[in-house]
Amino acid sequence: MLELHYGPGACSFVPHVALEAIKAATGEDFAARMVRLHKGEQRTPEYLAINPNAQVPTLVVDGKPLSQIVAICDYLDRRYPQAGLLPTEPWARAQAMSQFLWMNNTVHPTFTHVFMPDRFCDGEATQAELKRFNAALYRTQLERIQGWISSASPYWFGGRLSFHDAYALTLLRWGGFAGIDPDSLPVYKAYVDRVAAHPAVAAVVAREGIRLDTFRKA
Repeated sequence: MLELHYGPGACSFVPHVALEAIKAATGEDFAARMVRLHKGEQRTPEYLAINPNAQVPTLVVDGKPLSQIVAICDYLDRRYPQAGLLPTEPWARAQAMSQFLWMNNTVHPTFTHVFMPDRFCDGEATQAELKRFNAALYRTQLERIQGWISSASPYWFGGRLSFHDAYALTLLRWGGFAGIDPDSLPVYKAYVDRVAAHPAVAAVVAREGIRLDTFRKA
């Protein structure tokens, strides 16, 4: 049985949703292991033994750990093509991976600079400016995603849920922590509402115990 180590609300939400979709498509179950990031469980000797980077997600396959979200999702798609988590035509798949990688290596780090500015600089004033700059940048990145999904019907690639849907939901959810009102991105929000209603997504939201609307008006 596959075993996913995840942190509630973290980017591990993406393979977590994928595994639920795979279970629905194939009947193959998985074990979900919560890592309480706020308690530092990712830095325990036990967890570092399977992921020396002290990050989530980690997928354990036949006792062998695999880290990094893109590698995990690529593995799941190749092992379970019947789940339809990515396009199968080579050019369409390459384009999909290009978008997925951009969300992971560009948008995600921008949010990290908003959420944890103390990792990157010292001093309250400098951290506040870093957070302000990256929050504005993060909004432009969400607007770009909104353009991509403007014709999504109902999901990113049509009728089947994909990794992109779970990541797009995660990124908009994080936007609330960056002070971005999801109502100011109405096309994106309507799309995420559709994604959230999918049974695989709803199951993971419930298991992780997270709320989707993180924005709080001043």
